Amino acid sequence: CVPSDVQAACRDTTVTQELLKGGFHRDLLVKVELGEDAGGCAVAARTHLPAGIYVDPYELATLQQHNLTKAVLIPDVIDVEAPEYLAAAVVLVLFLEAEPRCPRCFRAAVPVHVRYHRPAPGRDGALVALQSPEVLLCCSHSPRAAECWQPAEVGAPCSARGIAPCQWYSTAHTPAREELLLEVPVGLREHSPLVCALTLLTTLLCAGLILSATCRHCHLS
Repeated sequence: CVPSDVQAACRDTTVTQELLKGGFHRDLLVKVELGEDAGGCAVAARTHLPAGIYVDPYELATLQQHNLTKAVLIPDVIDVEAPEYLAAAVVLVLFLEAEPRCPRCFRAAVPVHVRYHRPAPGRDGALVALQSPEVLLCCSHSPRAAECWQPAEVGAPCSARGIAPCQWYSTAHTPAREELLLEVPVGLREHSPLVCALTLLTTLLCAGLILSATCRHCHLS
């Protein structure tokens, strides 16, 4: 049984996540305030991205080359073209940077993209729920408040440039919100016949114009 004063100390760690910008291309911002000084440990946030949201691994690689963000995707192979109903959830381990004026405060941001969803009957939007991330520490020694930090199974290195997995520790924390809800616009299923008909007519019209232009070109030559 953990003493009440230790439980109170463990609850000092707080997590806030925000989705910046608008539309289908956002920035996920994660901010963590630890209950104690990290003491030279690496701090990260492990987020389970649902099928409706993804991180482009090619864009992530470019950003990491310019030292603009540090993260690991598990798995690291993602189909960026798949719609939500054909995609799988992934795990994002986002390495946080310390804020200059607050030794216990860390933050990081990474671009995320919203997938297209299947048309739904009677509504023009779908909700994607992003759960509060898990706070992780990777230290050359055990965390100072060992009662608050427990070994975690994380298949990621202690830094974005590392290769071999290391021992991470996780802690209970107080999220600003249990989950972040993102509303995604979707088509109405009732409009499917009209959309298909207009798409077919447009395709036939464009094909006819291309064929007509080709025939005129052949005749003039």
